[in-house]
Amino acid sequence: MPPTPETHLRILVGSSEVIVAREGEEIVGFITAITDDVLCAYIPLLEVRPSYRSQGIGKELIRLMLLKLSDYYMIDLTCDSALRPFYVSQGMSALTAMSIRNRSHQSGRPK
Repeated sequence: MPPTPETHLRILVGSSEVIVAREGEEIVGFITAITDDVLCAYIPLLEVRPSYRSQGIGKELIRLMLLKLSDYYMIDLTCDSALRPFYVSQGMSALTAMSIRNRSHQSGRPK
């Protein structure tokens, strides 16, 4: 089950950096980053609502976040292999990463 709007709000509030894409009052996408405020930044989420995809919103969100984080030594992001070409086209390099995906917890950690 995907995160609820309430869980998305908790994600945004808990992130170091957030950029939101809106159409009027409606949020159509967002990107978040978590940093140590010194050397490292990690981009855990770039989300665009399905009906708004393929309009350049994701490209603009990643461009703005990479600009915002440009004074960090390392900016990491882990993605599924199908998304690699998108991130490479945005100037990122493909590296080896390790991860765990607890799909049963996709809706978020309880409060």
